[in-house]
Order: sequence, then structure tokens, then C-alpha cells
Amino acid sequence: MSEHRAGRYVDLRIATYNIHRCRGMDRRTMPARIADVIRDMNADIIALQEVIGAGPGGPGQAEEIGAALGMGWVMHSVRMLRGHHFGNVVLSRFPVAHHGHYDLSWRTCEERACQRVDLDLSGDAMLHVYNVHLGTAVLERRYQAARLAAFVHDHRVRAPKVILGDFNEWMKGLATKTLSALFESIDITRHLRRRKTYPGLFPVLHLDHIYYEGDVTVRKLELVRTRKALIASDHLPLVADLRIGF
Repeated sequence: MSEHRAGRYVDLRIATYNIHRCRGMDRRTMPARIADVIRDMNADIIALQEVIGAGPGGPGQAEEIGAALGMGWVMHSVRMLRGHHFGNVVLSRFPVAHHGHYDLSWRTCEERACQRVDLDLSGDAMLHVYNVHLGTAVLERRYQAARLAAFVHDHRVRAPKVILGDFNEWMKGLATKTLSALFESIDITRHLRRRKTYPGLFPVLHLDHIYYEGDVTVRKLELVRTRKALIASDHLPLVADLRIGF
């Protein structure tokens, strides 16, 4: 992480990672292993999906991972899972100025939401991060993409903005087209030889994406394929080095 006041930009490393409740491809649930994968990324901001939070039994995975990494975090609980909160988490080395969410639930499908976290990068420079986990049904994602685009494209919230997460779209469907029409997309084909993020051990699909709006320069993109990352979750982390201008 480096800040360049003279040029009014901040260099940062941001990642999206569906941690699958910390249950690995070996069927072992190990938050400490997920924390190790994240630590090795050396990212400043990490958007996590499928995180188990606090419940009757005490703290959840969000607390354990945040404590292991020494990073601040904020969670939005989408629903309850066996008495525990369950949803999205943003870990950050930057102070959280504001956080909220937008409901993306559709009909009788599983509850979904977009988590929004506003991060103070340098006193008066704010980055708006939108952490997304869309549904698995085609019609559900069509509805969610339109709502998400409307929420994020709200001109009352000034850029820069980064929209990232698990979009659950196996091919370039309507959700991808809707978001790509309004926001810049990091084209994974330009940066990576291996481009699939799911399932983790033998990935054949590209479900995880990063979009942005505003003065954002993509300097590098990585798909984390360490031995530990390949087994820790059913997704692989996607990491981008960005230069954010103000």
C-alpha cells in the first residue's frame, strides 16, 4: 500500500474471495487456513463472501479471520445459518467511514444483498467498495443485476467505486452485459493465462469479477493458485493492484 499525495492517487491491492464458510475441498472447516491464504495475498482490502458470523456459540469466522490478520472488518448478515449470522465481509487496512447494504433478494430464492463499505484512503479521499454475491438462477440474476446497477450508479455517491465479488454467472449473460454497459470491467483474459476461479482445486468456471467506476488504473491482476488456496475453498481469490485517482 502506498499513497502519493502530490499526484492525488493511492496505490492499493484489492481482492475478492468466496471462502465457502471456510470449508475446503478436503471438507475440513478451517478459518485459520483461509486467513493464511489471505495473508499471503498481502491485500489492503478483501471482499469475502459466504462468511459465518457470530452466533449463540460465540464469535464467528469473521472475528477469527480479522484477528488472525490484524485487520479491521465489517460484516453484513444476509440471513441466519444454524443460529449464526451469514453473509459478506470486507476486511480493510483503511478506516471504515460508512457501511450499509442494498437488498437484492428475489421472490422465494435465498436472500441476497450487496454490501457497501466506504473507506477513507487519505483523509478526504473516499473509495466506495461494493461486495456482491448474486444468485444462482438466471432470472434471479437478471433482476439483481438491474437493481445493483441502479444502486451503484447513483450519482449522489461520487466515484471512485469498485464492485467485486461472486457474480455466479457461468457465461457472459445478461448480468454481465448490464454491469459492463455502466462500469469498466477488469478483463481477466488480458491479464491471466489461467482464467477460471471455480471450483478451487480444478477450476473450470469464471464466477468472480471486478468492476470499477472513476479514475481507476488496473496495474496487475492475479489469480491466487498456491497449494493452500487450491484446497482452502471452492473458489480461488482474485487480486488486483489498482491506482485510485482523486
